[in-house]
Amino acid sequence: MNRAKSDELFAESLRYIPGGVNSPVRAFRAVGGKPFFVERAAGSRVYDVDGNVYLDYVGSWGPAILGHGCPAIIKAVQETAKHGTSFGIPNPLEPKMARLVCEAVPSVQKVRMCNSGTEATMSAIRLARGFTQREKIIKFDGCYHGHADSLLVKAGSGALTFGYPDSAGVPPAFTQHTLVTPFNDEEAVRAAFQANPGQIAGIILEPVPANAGLYLPKAGYLEFLREITQREGALLIFDEVMTGFRLGWGGAQERFRIKPDLSCFGKIIGGGLPVGAFGGRAEIMDCLAPLGPVYQAGTLSGNPLAMAAGLAALEELRDGRVYQQLEQHGAELEAGMKAAASHAGIQVQFQRIGSMFCGYFTGAPVHNVADAMKSDRARFARFFHGMLDAGVYLAPSQFEAGFLSASHSSGDVERTVEAAGKVFKTL
Repeated sequence: MNRAKSDELFAESLRYIPGGVNSPVRAFRAVGGKPFFVERAAGSRVYDVDGNVYLDYVGSWGPAILGHGCPAIIKAVQETAKHGTSFGIPNPLEPKMARLVCEAVPSVQKVRMCNSGTEATMSAIRLARGFTQREKIIKFDGCYHGHADSLLVKAGSGALTFGYPDSAGVPPAFTQHTLVTPFNDEEAVRAAFQANPGQIAGIILEPVPANAGLYLPKAGYLEFLREITQREGALLIFDEVMTGFRLGWGGAQERFRIKPDLSCFGKIIGGGLPVGAFGGRAEIMDCLAPLGPVYQAGTLSGNPLAMAAGLAALEELRDGRVYQQLEQHGAELEAGMKAAASHAGIQVQFQRIGSMFCGYFTGAPVHNVADAMKSDRARFARFFHGMLDAGVYLAPSQFEAGFLSASHSSGDVERTVEAAGKVFKTL
Protein backbone atom coordinates (compact mmCIF):
# COMPACT_ATOMS: atom_id res chain seq x y z
CA MET A 1 0.00 0.00 0.00
CA ASN A 2 1.15 3.53 -0.74
CA ARG A 3 1.45 5.55 2.47
CA ALA A 4 3.58 8.45 1.21
CA LYS A 5 1.37 11.20 2.68
CA SER A 6 1.22 9.41 6.03
CA ASP A 7 5.01 9.15 6.05
CA GLU A 8 5.29 12.88 5.36
CA LEU A 9 2.87 13.73 8.15
CA PHE A 10 4.69 11.45 10.56
CA ALA A 11 8.02 13.09 9.73
CA GLU A 12 6.45 16.49 10.45
CA SER A 13 4.89 15.22 13.66
CA LEU A 14 8.26 13.98 14.88
CA ARG A 15 9.52 17.56 14.71
CA TYR A 16 6.85 18.93 17.03
CA ILE A 17 5.32 16.04 19.01
CA PRO A 18 7.33 13.65 21.23
CA GLY A 19 7.59 10.42 19.28
CA GLY A 20 5.30 11.93 16.67
CA VAL A 21 2.16 10.82 18.53
CA ASN A 22 -0.07 11.98 21.36
CA SER A 23 -0.43 8.50 22.89
CA PRO A 24 2.49 6.03 22.81
CA VAL A 25 0.91 2.91 21.30
CA ARG A 26 -0.04 4.85 18.16
CA ALA A 27 3.63 5.08 17.19
CA PHE A 28 3.79 1.41 16.07
CA ARG A 29 6.92 0.90 18.17
CA ALA A 30 5.64 -2.50 19.34
CA VAL A 31 5.26 -3.80 15.79
CA GLY A 32 7.74 -1.71 13.81
CA GLY A 33 7.09 0.56 10.86
CA LYS A 34 5.30 3.90 10.80
CA PRO A 35 1.70 4.78 11.67
CA PHE A 36 -0.79 5.84 9.05
CA PHE A 37 -2.84 9.02 9.38
CA VAL A 38 -6.62 8.88 9.18
CA GLU A 39 -8.55 11.38 7.10
CA ARG A 40 -12.03 10.14 7.91
CA ALA A 41 -13.96 7.14 9.22
CA ALA A 42 -17.40 5.70 8.56
CA GLY A 43 -19.07 2.59 9.91
CA SER A 44 -16.54 -0.22 10.24
CA ARG A 45 -13.89 1.45 8.12
CA VAL A 46 -11.20 4.10 8.38
CA TYR A 47 -9.75 5.95 5.38
CA ASP A 48 -6.19 7.21 5.46
CA VAL A 49 -4.74 10.31 3.81
CA ASP A 50 -3.34 8.21 0.97
CA GLY A 51 -6.74 6.81 0.02
CA ASN A 52 -6.26 3.38 1.62
CA VAL A 53 -9.27 1.78 3.29
CA TYR A 54 -9.07 -0.46 6.36
CA LEU A 55 -11.53 -2.60 8.25
CA ASP A 56 -11.12 -1.16 11.74
CA TYR A 57 -11.01 -3.34 14.85
CA VAL A 58 -9.57 -0.64 17.11
CA GLY A 59 -12.66 1.58 17.14
CA SER A 60 -10.91 4.55 18.73
CA TRP A 61 -9.73 2.07 21.41
CA GLY A 62 -13.27 1.11 22.37
CA PRO A 63 -15.69 4.04 22.22
CA ALA A 64 -16.95 3.38 18.67
CA ILE A 65 -19.29 0.54 19.63
CA LEU A 66 -21.86 1.82 17.12
CA GLY A 67 -19.27 2.29 14.40
CA HIS A 68 -17.67 5.49 13.17
CA GLY A 69 -19.79 8.51 12.34
CA CYS A 70 -22.99 7.24 13.96
CA PRO A 71 -25.72 9.59 12.62
CA ALA A 72 -27.49 9.88 15.98
CA ILE A 73 -24.27 10.93 17.71
CA ILE A 74 -23.27 13.40 14.99
CA LYS A 75 -26.71 15.00 15.08
CA ALA A 76 -26.68 15.28 18.88
CA VAL A 77 -23.28 16.99 18.88
CA GLN A 78 -24.26 19.39 16.08
CA GLU A 79 -27.52 20.41 17.76
CA THR A 80 -25.86 20.86 21.15
CA ALA A 81 -22.93 22.86 19.73
CA LYS A 82 -25.35 25.47 18.39
CA HIS A 83 -25.95 26.54 21.99
CA GLY A 84 -22.29 26.59 23.06
CA THR A 85 -19.47 24.14 23.60
CA SER A 86 -18.67 24.66 27.29
CA PHE A 87 -20.21 26.59 30.16
CA GLY A 88 -18.48 25.69 33.43
CA ILE A 89 -22.01 25.86 34.83
CA PRO A 90 -24.40 22.92 35.36
CA ASN A 91 -26.32 22.03 32.20
CA PRO A 92 -29.47 19.86 31.85
CA LEU A 93 -27.63 17.01 30.15
CA GLU A 94 -25.58 16.25 33.28
CA PRO A 95 -28.40 14.95 35.52
CA LYS A 96 -29.87 13.15 32.51
CA MET A 97 -26.59 11.28 31.98
CA ALA A 98 -26.21 10.60 35.69
CA ARG A 99 -29.71 9.17 35.94
CA LEU A 100 -29.16 6.94 32.91
CA VAL A 101 -25.90 5.52 34.31
CA CYS A 102 -27.52 4.86 37.69
CA GLU A 103 -30.47 3.13 36.04
CA ALA A 104 -28.21 0.95 33.89
CA VAL A 105 -25.73 -0.05 36.62
CA PRO A 106 -27.49 -1.11 39.85
CA SER A 107 -24.35 -0.77 42.01
CA VAL A 108 -24.20 2.95 41.17
CA GLN A 109 -26.48 5.19 43.24
CA LYS A 110 -24.63 8.42 42.50
CA VAL A 111 -22.10 9.29 39.82
CA ARG A 112 -19.74 12.14 39.06
CA MET A 113 -18.54 13.02 35.59
CA CYS A 114 -14.93 13.85 34.77
CA ASN A 115 -12.83 14.07 31.60
CA SER A 116 -10.96 10.79 31.18
CA GLY A 117 -10.63 7.27 32.44
CA THR A 118 -7.42 8.26 34.19
CA GLU A 119 -9.29 10.94 36.13
CA ALA A 120 -12.02 8.46 37.01
CA THR A 121 -9.72 5.81 38.46
CA MET A 122 -7.50 8.35 40.20
CA SER A 123 -10.53 9.95 41.83
CA ALA A 124 -12.10 6.62 42.79
CA ILE A 125 -8.95 5.59 44.62
CA ARG A 126 -8.74 8.92 46.43
CA LEU A 127 -12.37 8.50 47.41
CA ALA A 128 -11.80 4.94 48.65
CA ARG A 129 -8.93 6.12 50.81
CA GLY A 130 -10.94 9.03 52.15
CA PHE A 131 -13.99 6.89 52.92
CA THR A 132 -12.09 4.05 54.64
CA GLN A 133 -9.41 6.23 56.23
CA ARG A 134 -6.85 3.71 54.97
CA GLU A 135 -3.91 4.24 52.63
CA LYS A 136 -3.05 1.03 50.80
CA ILE A 137 -4.55 -0.14 47.49
CA ILE A 138 -4.27 -3.53 45.81
CA LYS A 139 -4.02 -3.58 42.01
CA PHE A 140 -3.19 -6.41 39.67
CA ASP A 141 -0.19 -6.89 37.44
CA GLY A 142 -1.32 -6.21 33.88
CA CYS A 143 -4.36 -4.14 34.80
CA TYR A 144 -3.98 -0.58 33.50
CA HIS A 145 -5.87 2.18 35.26
CA GLY A 146 -4.58 5.27 33.53
CA HIS A 147 -1.37 7.18 34.06
CA ALA A 148 -1.89 8.61 37.56
CA ASP A 149 1.36 8.34 39.51
CA SER A 150 0.26 5.83 42.15
CA LEU A 151 -1.12 3.47 39.50
CA LEU A 152 1.87 3.35 37.15
CA VAL A 153 3.21 0.31 38.94
CA LYS A 154 4.31 -3.17 37.91
CA ALA A 155 4.63 -6.20 40.17
CA GLY A 156 7.79 -6.94 42.07
CA SER A 157 9.30 -10.40 42.48
CA GLY A 158 6.72 -11.47 45.02
CA ALA A 159 3.03 -10.98 45.56
CA LEU A 160 3.58 -8.77 48.57
CA THR A 161 6.31 -6.59 47.12
CA PHE A 162 5.61 -2.88 47.31
CA GLY A 163 5.04 -1.40 43.89
CA TYR A 164 7.88 0.33 42.10
CA PRO A 165 7.24 3.06 39.55
CA ASP A 166 6.71 1.85 36.00
CA SER A 167 7.58 5.27 34.58
CA ALA A 168 10.37 7.77 34.99
CA GLY A 169 9.24 10.86 36.87
CA VAL A 170 7.25 8.93 39.47
CA PRO A 171 9.00 8.99 42.87
CA PRO A 172 8.96 5.61 44.67
CA ALA A 173 7.26 7.30 47.62
CA PHE A 174 4.22 7.92 45.43
CA THR A 175 3.70 4.18 44.94
CA GLN A 176 4.67 2.85 48.35
CA HIS A 177 1.03 2.28 49.27
CA THR A 178 0.22 0.36 46.07
CA LEU A 179 0.37 -3.43 46.40
CA VAL A 180 0.59 -5.46 43.19
CA THR A 181 -0.51 -9.08 42.93
CA PRO A 182 -0.99 -11.45 39.97
CA PHE A 183 -4.47 -11.56 38.46
CA ASN A 184 -6.49 -14.74 39.06
CA ASP A 185 -4.37 -15.59 42.15
CA GLU A 186 -6.56 -15.81 45.27
CA GLU A 187 -3.71 -16.77 47.59
CA ALA A 188 -1.73 -13.64 46.74
CA VAL A 189 -4.71 -11.44 47.65
CA ARG A 190 -5.24 -13.25 50.94
CA ALA A 191 -1.54 -12.84 51.75
CA ALA A 192 -1.68 -9.11 51.00
CA PHE A 193 -4.53 -8.60 53.45
CA GLN A 194 -2.80 -10.74 56.08
CA ALA A 195 0.41 -8.74 55.75
CA ASN A 196 -1.41 -5.39 55.94
CA PRO A 197 -4.21 -5.82 58.50
CA GLY A 198 -6.64 -2.90 58.62
CA GLN A 199 -4.57 -0.90 56.13
CA ILE A 200 -6.04 -1.72 52.71
CA ALA A 201 -8.60 0.79 51.44
CA GLY A 202 -9.63 -1.23 48.42
CA ILE A 203 -8.93 -3.40 45.43
CA ILE A 204 -9.06 -1.88 41.94
CA LEU A 205 -9.18 -4.07 38.87
CA GLU A 206 -10.41 -4.40 35.34
CA PRO A 207 -13.00 -7.17 35.79
CA VAL A 208 -11.88 -8.30 32.33
CA PRO A 209 -8.26 -7.19 31.90
CA ALA A 210 -7.88 -5.75 28.42
CA ASN A 211 -4.65 -3.79 28.59
CA ALA A 212 -2.37 -6.79 28.37
CA GLY A 213 -4.29 -8.26 25.49
CA LEU A 214 -7.43 -9.89 26.88
CA TYR A 215 -7.87 -12.58 29.50
CA LEU A 216 -10.83 -13.54 31.65
CA PRO A 217 -11.35 -13.95 35.37
CA LYS A 218 -11.40 -17.59 36.43
CA ALA A 219 -14.70 -18.97 37.68
CA GLY A 220 -15.36 -17.67 41.19
CA TYR A 221 -12.48 -15.15 41.19
CA LEU A 222 -14.58 -11.98 41.13
CA GLU A 223 -16.89 -13.50 43.76
CA PHE A 224 -13.81 -14.13 45.91
CA LEU A 225 -12.71 -10.49 45.59
CA ARG A 226 -16.19 -9.30 46.53
CA GLU A 227 -16.24 -11.54 49.60
CA ILE A 228 -12.76 -10.73 50.90
CA THR A 229 -13.18 -6.97 50.52
CA GLN A 230 -16.46 -7.07 52.42
CA ARG A 231 -14.92 -9.17 55.16
CA GLU A 232 -11.85 -6.92 55.46
CA GLY A 233 -13.72 -3.60 55.36
CA ALA A 234 -12.13 -2.61 52.02
CA LEU A 235 -13.86 -1.34 48.88
CA LEU A 236 -14.06 -3.21 45.59
CA ILE A 237 -13.48 -0.89 42.62
CA PHE A 238 -14.28 -2.03 39.11
CA ASP A 239 -12.49 -0.15 36.35
CA GLU A 240 -15.11 -0.45 33.62
CA VAL A 241 -13.69 2.30 31.44
CA MET A 242 -13.36 -0.30 28.70
CA THR A 243 -16.02 -2.89 29.60
CA GLY A 244 -18.72 -0.48 30.75
CA PHE A 245 -21.68 -0.47 28.33
CA ARG A 246 -19.66 -2.72 26.01
CA LEU A 247 -20.08 -6.17 27.54
CA GLY A 248 -23.74 -5.40 28.12
CA TRP A 249 -26.03 -2.61 29.23
CA GLY A 250 -24.77 -2.99 32.80
CA GLY A 251 -21.19 -3.75 31.82
CA ALA A 252 -19.01 -6.54 33.19
CA GLN A 253 -20.66 -6.37 36.61
CA GLU A 254 -24.00 -7.22 35.06
CA ARG A 255 -22.45 -10.04 33.02
CA PHE A 256 -20.72 -11.57 36.06
CA ARG A 257 -23.44 -10.58 38.56
CA ILE A 258 -21.05 -8.80 40.94
CA LYS A 259 -21.79 -5.50 42.68
CA PRO A 260 -18.64 -3.47 43.35
CA ASP A 261 -18.60 -0.52 45.75
CA LEU A 262 -17.25 1.91 43.15
CA SER A 263 -17.16 1.79 39.36
CA CYS A 264 -15.21 3.79 36.79
CA PHE A 265 -16.46 4.54 33.29
CA GLY A 266 -15.33 6.29 30.11
CA LYS A 267 -15.09 5.69 26.35
CA ILE A 268 -18.64 4.66 25.32
CA ILE A 269 -20.43 7.08 27.67
CA GLY A 270 -18.83 9.95 25.75
CA GLY A 271 -19.84 8.74 22.30
CA GLY A 272 -16.27 9.29 21.08
CA LEU A 273 -15.63 12.58 22.91
CA PRO A 274 -13.31 12.86 25.94
CA VAL A 275 -15.13 11.67 29.06
CA GLY A 276 -14.86 9.81 32.33
CA ALA A 277 -17.09 9.04 35.29
CA PHE A 278 -16.99 7.25 38.61
CA GLY A 279 -19.87 6.25 40.84
CA GLY A 280 -21.05 3.92 43.55
CA ARG A 281 -22.94 3.70 46.79
CA ALA A 282 -24.43 7.02 47.89
CA GLU A 283 -22.74 6.97 51.31
CA ILE A 284 -19.35 6.70 49.61
CA MET A 285 -20.02 9.23 46.86
CA ASP A 286 -21.30 11.78 49.38
CA CYS A 287 -17.76 11.97 50.78
CA LEU A 288 -16.87 14.04 47.71
CA ALA A 289 -16.70 17.83 47.90
CA PRO A 290 -18.82 19.90 48.27
CA LEU A 291 -20.59 17.48 50.65
CA GLY A 292 -17.53 15.80 52.08
CA PRO A 293 -13.79 16.17 52.59
CA VAL A 294 -12.55 14.35 49.44
CA TYR A 295 -11.72 16.95 46.80
CA GLN A 296 -12.23 16.39 43.07
CA ALA A 297 -12.95 18.92 40.33
CA GLY A 298 -12.71 19.54 36.59
CA THR A 299 -13.24 22.58 34.39
CA LEU A 300 -14.80 20.58 31.54
CA SER A 301 -16.49 17.88 33.62
CA GLY A 302 -20.00 17.29 32.31
CA ASN A 303 -19.15 19.06 29.06
CA PRO A 304 -22.41 19.44 27.08
CA LEU A 305 -20.96 18.04 23.84
CA ALA A 306 -19.65 14.91 25.55
CA MET A 307 -22.91 14.47 27.44
CA ALA A 308 -24.96 14.83 24.26
CA ALA A 309 -22.78 12.37 22.35
CA GLY A 310 -22.81 9.89 25.20
CA LEU A 311 -26.56 10.08 25.70
CA ALA A 312 -27.12 9.49 22.00
CA ALA A 313 -24.84 6.45 22.10
CA LEU A 314 -26.51 4.99 25.18
CA GLU A 315 -29.99 5.47 23.75
CA GLU A 316 -28.94 3.40 20.74
CA LEU A 317 -27.74 0.64 23.07
CA ARG A 318 -30.59 0.63 25.56
CA ASP A 319 -32.87 -2.03 24.03
CA GLY A 320 -30.12 -4.68 23.87
CA ARG A 321 -30.33 -5.53 20.17
CA VAL A 322 -26.85 -4.19 19.48
CA TYR A 323 -25.39 -6.49 22.13
CA GLN A 324 -27.08 -9.52 20.57
CA GLN A 325 -25.61 -8.61 17.19
CA LEU A 326 -22.15 -8.05 18.67
CA GLU A 327 -22.26 -11.40 20.44
CA GLN A 328 -23.19 -13.14 17.20
CA HIS A 329 -20.43 -11.52 15.18
CA GLY A 330 -17.95 -12.02 18.01
CA ALA A 331 -18.70 -15.74 18.04
CA GLU A 332 -18.30 -15.86 14.25
CA LEU A 333 -14.93 -14.11 14.46
CA GLU A 334 -13.72 -16.37 17.27
CA ALA A 335 -14.69 -19.58 15.49
CA GLY A 336 -13.24 -18.38 12.20
CA MET A 337 -9.91 -17.24 13.62
CA LYS A 338 -9.44 -20.44 15.60
CA ALA A 339 -10.17 -22.53 12.53
CA ALA A 340 -7.85 -20.45 10.33
CA ALA A 341 -4.98 -20.75 12.81
CA SER A 342 -5.52 -24.49 13.22
CA HIS A 343 -5.64 -25.03 9.46
CA ALA A 344 -2.33 -23.17 9.10
CA GLY A 345 -0.74 -25.11 11.98
CA ILE A 346 -0.24 -21.94 14.04
CA GLN A 347 -0.65 -22.02 17.82
CA VAL A 348 -2.90 -19.11 18.80
CA GLN A 349 -4.88 -18.51 21.97
CA PHE A 350 -7.82 -16.52 20.63
CA GLN A 351 -9.67 -15.08 23.60
CA ARG A 352 -13.01 -13.27 23.44
CA ILE A 353 -15.82 -11.99 25.55
CA GLY A 354 -18.71 -10.26 23.81
CA SER A 355 -17.28 -7.80 21.30
CA MET A 356 -13.75 -7.75 22.77
CA PHE A 357 -11.00 -10.10 21.60
CA CYS A 358 -7.28 -10.81 21.42
CA GLY A 359 -5.07 -13.47 19.87
CA TYR A 360 -1.84 -14.57 21.56
CA PHE A 361 0.81 -16.49 19.63
CA THR A 362 1.40 -19.14 22.27
CA GLY A 363 0.30 -22.71 22.86
CA ALA A 364 -0.31 -22.19 26.58
CA PRO A 365 -3.49 -20.79 28.20
CA VAL A 366 -3.40 -17.10 29.15
CA HIS A 367 -4.81 -16.19 32.58
CA ASN A 368 -2.58 -13.25 33.60
CA VAL A 369 0.11 -10.92 32.33
CA ALA A 370 2.90 -13.46 32.96
CA ASP A 371 1.12 -15.89 30.63
CA ALA A 372 0.53 -13.10 28.09
CA MET A 373 4.24 -12.28 28.03
CA LYS A 374 4.95 -15.76 26.67
CA SER A 375 3.33 -14.82 23.36
CA ASP A 376 5.64 -14.60 20.35
CA ARG A 377 5.66 -10.83 19.81
CA ALA A 378 7.85 -10.99 16.72
CA ARG A 379 5.31 -13.31 15.11
CA PHE A 380 2.50 -10.99 16.17
CA ALA A 381 4.29 -8.04 14.51
CA ARG A 382 4.50 -9.97 11.24
CA PHE A 383 0.84 -10.91 11.56
CA PHE A 384 -0.14 -7.30 12.26
CA HIS A 385 1.60 -5.97 9.15
CA GLY A 386 0.27 -8.79 7.02
CA MET A 387 -3.27 -7.95 8.10
CA LEU A 388 -2.65 -4.23 7.61
CA ASP A 389 -1.47 -4.84 4.05
CA ALA A 390 -4.66 -6.83 3.53
CA GLY A 391 -6.71 -3.83 4.65
CA VAL A 392 -7.50 -5.01 8.20
CA TYR A 393 -6.43 -2.74 11.04
CA LEU A 394 -5.81 -4.42 14.39
CA ALA A 395 -4.31 -2.79 17.47
CA PRO A 396 -0.58 -2.24 16.84
CA SER A 397 0.45 -4.14 19.97
CA GLN A 398 0.17 -7.71 21.19
CA PHE A 399 -1.02 -6.33 24.49
CA GLU A 400 -4.14 -4.48 23.38
CA ALA A 401 -7.67 -5.77 22.88
CA GLY A 402 -9.61 -5.60 19.63
CA PHE A 403 -13.19 -4.36 19.33
CA LEU A 404 -16.14 -5.17 17.13
CA SER A 405 -18.78 -2.54 16.43
CA ALA A 406 -22.41 -2.63 15.41
CA SER A 407 -21.25 -1.55 11.95
CA HIS A 408 -19.23 -4.72 11.40
CA SER A 409 -21.15 -7.20 9.25
CA SER A 410 -20.85 -10.95 8.84
CA GLY A 411 -19.20 -10.13 5.53
CA ASP A 412 -16.59 -8.05 7.33
CA VAL A 413 -15.90 -10.94 9.67
CA GLU A 414 -15.60 -13.38 6.75
CA ARG A 415 -13.16 -11.06 4.99
CA THR A 416 -11.09 -10.74 8.19
CA VAL A 417 -10.92 -14.49 8.73
CA GLU A 418 -9.98 -15.06 5.08
CA ALA A 419 -7.17 -12.51 5.34
CA ALA A 420 -5.95 -14.02 8.61
CA GLY A 421 -5.89 -17.49 7.06
CA LYS A 422 -3.59 -16.26 4.29
CA VAL A 423 -1.33 -14.37 6.70
CA PHE A 424 -1.09 -17.31 9.13
CA LYS A 425 0.34 -19.45 6.31
CA THR A 426 3.22 -16.97 5.86
CA LEU A 427 4.31 -16.91 9.50
